[in-house]
Amino acid sequence: MSEEYLHKSKEELVAENVQLKAELAELKRLVFGRKSERFVADQPQAEQLNLFVQHDHEATPGKTVQQAVQGHYRKKAQPKRLKLPDDLPVVEVRIEPHPDEIQGWVKIGEEITEELDYVPGYLRINRYIRSKFARPKSEQSPDTEGENIFIAPLPSRVIDKGIPSAGLLTYILVSKFIDHLPYYRILKIFKRAGMDIPASTVNGWVSKCIDLLRVLYLYHQARLMECDYLMADETKIRVLKSPNRKGKKNKAHQGYFWVYYDPGGKQTLFVYDPGRGGKYPRAHLKGFQGHLQTDGYSVYDAFDKSEAITLVGCMAHIRRKFEHALNNDRQRAAHVLKAMQSLYILERRAREEAYSIEQRLELRHKQARPIMEELKEWLLENRDQVLPKSSIGEAINYALNRWKYMERYLDDGKLEIDNNLVENAIRPVAIGRKNYLFAGSPQGAEWAAIIYSLLSSAVNCGHNPSQYLKDILLRLPDQPLNYLDELLPVHWEPQEEGMAKGTLKART
Repeated sequence: MSEEYLHKSKEELVAENVQLKAELAELKRLVFGRKSERFVADQPQAEQLNLFVQHDHEATPGKTVQQAVQGHYRKKAQPKRLKLPDDLPVVEVRIEPHPDEIQGWVKIGEEITEELDYVPGYLRINRYIRSKFARPKSEQSPDTEGENIFIAPLPSRVIDKGIPSAGLLTYILVSKFIDHLPYYRILKIFKRAGMDIPASTVNGWVSKCIDLLRVLYLYHQARLMECDYLMADETKIRVLKSPNRKGKKNKAHQGYFWVYYDPGGKQTLFVYDPGRGGKYPRAHLKGFQGHLQTDGYSVYDAFDKSEAITLVGCMAHIRRKFEHALNNDRQRAAHVLKAMQSLYILERRAREEAYSIEQRLELRHKQARPIMEELKEWLLENRDQVLPKSSIGEAINYALNRWKYMERYLDDGKLEIDNNLVENAIRPVAIGRKNYLFAGSPQGAEWAAIIYSLLSSAVNCGHNPSQYLKDILLRLPDQPLNYLDELLPVHWEPQEEGMAKGTLKART
């Protein structure tokens, strides 16, 4: 036994023991525990049913018994036949009996049976055939030598003189960034369809698409920074370093997507940077004015000193600390979770009943503020009654440190109680990196940020991402810069094929 251990006081040993138990409990939760953070309060003993006691309200045979816990009702729905969409193409197959079998019979109707079929995707060739015309020799002159041949111009293409159409490029990008398929799987699909395309060729196609989309992405970024309320978060992405002088690739490094979300317009912005330091969000948010809602990551705290930005806290991150502390001190953690549950019930009511900003602000002043004030007083009273390094102690300290940012949501009806919306926007990245594992280069990570920004925003606005991306790829080559706004997901409207060019002519 070491001398240092012998000289430790009883209080230090107890604190160390509590900390180690908390770390062990957290590891067990990560490995074996449930992922859901839903909290169900303990029912009073009198309300619990005893397995060996006969109750008057026995379940009726044949009926489902529902669990009497708020938020946990489960009722098995009766199976219903899936309704087939009316806009799907229909292939009719008529089955008629042999004429000898129905001789003398009268037809009284038809029996229709429908089944949903799937035809695997296929590749096709779009062949543009343009007639060439020559001016009559009698009308030709040296002055019109370059105008003696006439041919109708090709429509603008995503890759000039390239073989991929906008539809093929859209399929590749949507498959990678919406359906999370690595490129090598997409190439296998093409090979089964009869076309063996090298990976380097596809990489070149994607590069050309990004060159076209980058202008719209930068415009999207500038417009997002004009909002007066943003949520911010970041997520990691493994990135392979560029090859060294000997041509060998170095090990992957940890890069980050910085994500910003506009709750009003449902627009998302991804920005790739190689690090997680404070200089990156300061560069992104240069010129931004308004409310910035974040988690407790320390680099955001510097924005609170800015006169242009008001920092807002996230209740979900505070709540998460107490949910993790349930195994350490269930009584105290449950007390806080119950209070937070009341706050979320108020927010759900405002959302389901479509409260206006003014109505939500009034609801918070009358009902949420008293709960927040009482909860803060309880936290201050219990802070000195728990060990600082225990799970419950860390949760209480974290809540009090973030409280001045958290209570600001009470003073503005447009603010949300947490920044879960931006965390939801990050989920496609979390799912995607489980499939493609890493970005092939820093440039590849930047490409991903551009595509994620535009497609995520399009999905949030209720657009079909394939339809949106194909349309803007077709329209961007001819789109005037002063009309880029109509290609942003928040303003985009689908057009019939061939309409974009006619619209451009009318404008010019």
